[in-house]
Amino acid sequence: MKRWIPMLLPGLLLAGCEIMPPAPSPTDRIEVIDREVEPAERPPAIEESREIPSSRVARQVAFPAEEYASLEKQGSAVISGQLTLGGRAVPNASVSVAPVTTYSAEAAEQALAGRAVEPADPRAREYTHSTRTDGNGRFRLNGLPSGHFYLSGSGPDPASGQPRVVIRQVQLRNGQQLSVDLSR
Repeated sequence: MKRWIPMLLPGLLLAGCEIMPPAPSPTDRIEVIDREVEPAERPPAIEESREIPSSRVARQVAFPAEEYASLEKQGSAVISGQLTLGGRAVPNASVSVAPVTTYSAEAAEQALAGRAVEPADPRAREYTHSTRTDGNGRFRLNGLPSGHFYLSGSGPDPASGQPRVVIRQVQLRNGQQLSVDLSR
């Protein structure tokens, strides 16, 4: 498998991803999904992340057109930040923002179990915003609507070379400029 393919999978997996219900607070809520934390040390908000294998699992959940119809595709919010793994910036890595929906709960569960699902319905991908990091691991996503989102980044672990994924949940308001460090 080409080295770049595993780094593109989180964006496809998270097209409309839901791992947990949206945060009730109007401020942003950030969740880190990190595999390297021991279960006894893990705070309740942190879940496990797994490596993404080359095989894909068929989706069992149908695309909920009505739920997506209520979401906006564009807006005036901005998310910027830096993706780092093991303290090192990750250049030319995929970073995606996908709305929190019921459709992606299945994809999120599979991703957390170390399995990739087949690509999301093209209608869900219309709501996902993606970019790549620059040479210093910095990214910027413009034109985001308000709402609850999963921000994900992926890249090779500096120690093992294996693909790693970092996911944070954020809430955006129109016109908001949010700075987020995607790191583990």
